[in-house]
Amino acid sequence: MSTGSGPTVRRRRLGAELRRLREAADVSVDQACELLRCSVSKISRMENGRVPVRTRDVQDLLRLYGVTAEAEREAFLALARESRKHGWWHSYHDVVPPWFEIYIGLEGDASSISVYEAQLVHGLLQTAEYARHVIRADNPQITEQEVDRKVALRLNRQNRLTGDSPPRLWVVLDEAVLHRPVGGKAVMRTQLEHLLKRAELPNITLQVVPFAAGAHAGMGSTFAILGFPDPTDHDVVYIEEATGSLYMERAAEIRHYRLKADYLLAAALRPDQSLEKIASIAEEMK
Repeated sequence: MSTGSGPTVRRRRLGAELRRLREAADVSVDQACELLRCSVSKISRMENGRVPVRTRDVQDLLRLYGVTAEAEREAFLALARESRKHGWWHSYHDVVPPWFEIYIGLEGDASSISVYEAQLVHGLLQTAEYARHVIRADNPQITEQEVDRKVALRLNRQNRLTGDSPPRLWVVLDEAVLHRPVGGKAVMRTQLEHLLKRAELPNITLQVVPFAAGAHAGMGSTFAILGFPDPTDHDVVYIEEATGSLYMERAAEIRHYRLKADYLLAAALRPDQSLEKIASIAEEMK
């Protein structure tokens, strides 16, 4: 059982293993709840990797599930200890809601990130000024200090793109994203030029779904599909909402969004054509 990667992925691994052990031992969720004196929702969050798990709880569950081999027990306990560590983003806990902390952790360990954006440039590709205007628009009552903190967090997330073992980032943008002058024409032109520079990186591919494509598979849904280097860590589909997020991990859900992504790529301009489109729109904003 691998213990590599960050705490968020470790929690997912631990949760998946605990669920596997529980089902193999034919132990019900109610029985696990009775042992830990907790609610059904807590067991669900533990098994879904949404919360850190105390080593004492892991010890008790392993005993209930009949895991007695010392080496196996220690592997689980080591994973539990590692999963409780804070990620680098914890220093921004004052401006990061818990539901988004999960995504940052997953994004930080992903080896591939496939994104469709219908309204805005994806956060991993935003300039500081573009991000500043997006953050303010999302919450007009936010303080300047909070804006600065959120912008800094967003820029720190982008460091992975040019670091060691960067993820493969494939972003599909609706053409509407390119025409929306977030922050005014000057800010937007700089943002579009930034996209062109980022697209020069070998691990980043940009494509645009043009207005001419008409109705397409991405209408009404913005999503990200995260893939991981360890085959035991299954893909995750992330969908963000105004006050929360959805994480889809079932095989059927992953297949659905993979197919949606394939249809989007078929509707989009080729990468070279997409960059020409971005450059053309940036020129119009001078």
